[in-house]
Amino acid sequence: MELLLDDTSEAEVRGQWARLAGLGLAAPRDDTHRPHITVAVAREIWPSIDRALADLDFAPVPIRLGGLLIFGARRPVLVRAVTVTEELLDLHRRIDTMVQACPGMPANTRPGAWMPHVTLARRVAPEQLGAAVNAVATDHEFPAVVVGIRRWDGDARRERVVIGGR
Repeated sequence: MELLLDDTSEAEVRGQWARLAGLGLAAPRDDTHRPHITVAVAREIWPSIDRALADLDFAPVPIRLGGLLIFGARRPVLVRAVTVTEELLDLHRRIDTMVQACPGMPANTRPGAWMPHVTLARRVAPEQLGAAVNAVATDHEFPAVVVGIRRWDGDARRERVVIGGR
């Protein structure tokens, strides 16, 4: 499950993706990719959970996209941190409660271990990290709004917007 961003912040992240792609980095480039915050992952998410999520009491959540982080070492991932708020943590907990029984949920998406972020580039060669950071580091943290929830099927490369979004 992924949280979707408002149009303005989505455009800002897409601009950062374009700068990174211009450096030859593995940044999303097509319309099947959307800036998002992953809140739950499982090997299988049952249709009943989609129905429950559609009934979730949801209101847009204001957030801030903050500084840059690097995950991993051999083929790092460059991400923009999401400033954690009680509203965001509450939404995450409510989604986790619905999805937690699904098979194959990694521990790093569970409450207490989740680190919300927006991915900017994957598989960055260590020698490219400096250029990648320089390409997007001039951007300061900026406000964003979580406007929806979607389910992304990476195998089929298909999205299903569950709440809000487009």
